[in-house]
Amino acid sequence: MLEIFQYDFMIRAFEAGIAIGIVAPLIGMFLVVRRYSLMADTLAHVSFAGVAIGLFLKINPIFSAIGLSVLASFGIESLRNSRRIFGESVLALFLSGSLAIAVIILSLAKGFNANLFSYLFGSISTVSTADLLVIIVLAIVVFLDVMFLYKELFFTSFDPELAEASGLPVKAINLMTVMLAAVAVAISIRIVGVLLIGALIVIPVISAMQYGRGFRFTLILSVIFSLTSVILGLFASYYLDLASGGAIVVVALIIFLFSLALVKRS
Repeated sequence: MLEIFQYDFMIRAFEAGIAIGIVAPLIGMFLVVRRYSLMADTLAHVSFAGVAIGLFLKINPIFSAIGLSVLASFGIESLRNSRRIFGESVLALFLSGSLAIAVIILSLAKGFNANLFSYLFGSISTVSTADLLVIIVLAIVVFLDVMFLYKELFFTSFDPELAEASGLPVKAINLMTVMLAAVAVAISIRIVGVLLIGALIVIPVISAMQYGRGFRFTLILSVIFSLTSVILGLFASYYLDLASGGAIVVVALIIFLFSLALVKRS
């Protein structure tokens, strides 16, 4: 089994996957608590448009995906705060709009190439050393931001009105949360894929929530579930010749179903 680590691309995939496996549920926890679960899917579709732009302009798609996702997160929060459009409608607007932009760029590029396919469903063989460096650096940034703002994120997630009355800049913290989610989504698309990253952000969190323990315990358990999903999914992807994103999410779903059954029995 350890022959898998004889290949440099697999070592890079595991290093990137572990970084993503830690960061995704950290952000996902605060999104789920705020009922922002669809935000991950919306930002994933925005990242898809960013990837298409990057491939079309021949620049690193991760950078274009991050740039467009962060810009979109600012736009989403601005429209939500303006209260001119309901929250779910804002997400639908950005999701469908970014998908339309991606389709137009694809038509201009005259085709659906293999590079874009790997971004859609994830590919362990396409993680370059440069990609790995970007993923690890940005994952560390997201991790440190969450740890530094943990109390503020916790407070504003559970009781935004009281947090605002206490003097916390709730709107700024909400914007920071969505921007961190945008970065987490964008750096994950190499391994998990645009179409499935939302699942990795949300499923380990709702799996951990089934046990009905405290917030901190649930957060730690969601990271454990996420890392388990990533590691087992990468093994399955290599040995069974599967798309890495699909394998990772299927493992996450199995963990969820196991957690659901275990809690019902107890």
